[in-house]
Amino acid sequence: MTTRQLQYPLANLKVLDFSRVLAGPFAGRMLSDLGADVVKVEPPDGDVTRFWGKVVGGVPGYYHQQNAGKRNISIDLRAPGAKDLVFDLVRQADILIENYRPDVMPRLGLGYEVLKAINPRLIMLSISGFGANGPESRRPAYAPIVHAEVGLLARSVRRGKVAARDLPLSVADTNASLHGLIGVLSAVILRERTGTGQHIDMAMVDATLVTDDQIHYELEDSEATMGLPNDVWETGAGPILVSSDFRLLWRQMTTHLGVVDPTTSDMDFETKVATRRQVALNYFAALGDWSQVEAAMDRMNTAWGQVRHGAALRDQPTLKHRGSIAEIDDRAGGTRPIPQSPYRFSDARSGVRGPAPHLGEHNTQVLSEWLGMSSEDVGKLVANRVLADTAAG
Repeated sequence: MTTRQLQYPLANLKVLDFSRVLAGPFAGRMLSDLGADVVKVEPPDGDVTRFWGKVVGGVPGYYHQQNAGKRNISIDLRAPGAKDLVFDLVRQADILIENYRPDVMPRLGLGYEVLKAINPRLIMLSISGFGANGPESRRPAYAPIVHAEVGLLARSVRRGKVAARDLPLSVADTNASLHGLIGVLSAVILRERTGTGQHIDMAMVDATLVTDDQIHYELEDSEATMGLPNDVWETGAGPILVSSDFRLLWRQMTTHLGVVDPTTSDMDFETKVATRRQVALNYFAALGDWSQVEAAMDRMNTAWGQVRHGAALRDQPTLKHRGSIAEIDDRAGGTRPIPQSPYRFSDARSGVRGPAPHLGEHNTQVLSEWLGMSSEDVGKLVANRVLADTAAG
């Protein structure tokens, strides 16, 4: 291992990533960014996300974002001899990630008790919609299902006064990934003391619930006690979100911006609020450019943000300064954008370490490095249909 590789915190860990779509792959991507050798074990028909997103260099965008930096071997888990190959890989692995329904890995003969007997130090992360051994454990669940079940969609409808529709990102998946990552790294630390691994049962419903900072309002029927919602205001430069209860914002506007309160004491409450909001709306609309907007917000010392379109994020000053959107090899002679690792260490490295792999691209390389197999050994596995036959593999 090179000196550069050793600068990554997780450079000594080997990970088998059996997961697909998002909840598992995102955790694997973060482990790779932190230096782990993450090998995605993909079936011959591929992860469904190989059909999603712009295809550059033979790799679609969605798949690329969640699998960049990993290596790939393609195994048909139902082929005779495939299970023995997986067992050999498990003997070398530190961590295994999977996000099938809880009954799938045991049916394949790859349940935790079987793998634990092969490698007692193995840390296995199992992510599912509703967790193992419960009344709904076998329900299929993608993020939108969990968003509906834990109240996020109903809240969005109620507060936004909009028709019911899913959220514009898969928070249930990424919450489960990140909480799964915390569980995995905790188990790595515990293993240093005990010498044994763990099986982590991560339910997307649990991860989403615990990460919901506003669920207490609903559990305690106390939504009336929350602050007023944030407002989006149209300025002459474009829309901004102001993170402030309007009552406080109005006080700041009249104190620091010279706004005159036109309301009178004999007005009823609703009329007074509507009048003040119209004054605020007119004030913001008169701000002609971003320098005027920024000056007004600075005078009030109020938190605000431009309502930006994702396509323009390269121009966001902090993202640009921090290199939060990286440009990496697109496998077609150029580069393509990808979100960078969010981890910034004082004396260690992190970051996306390469493009996403083609299906089965590293069959020979991984099996040689992990198991000492020759190209002839790999060829036999291909001939027996244990491994997918790919041009890159």
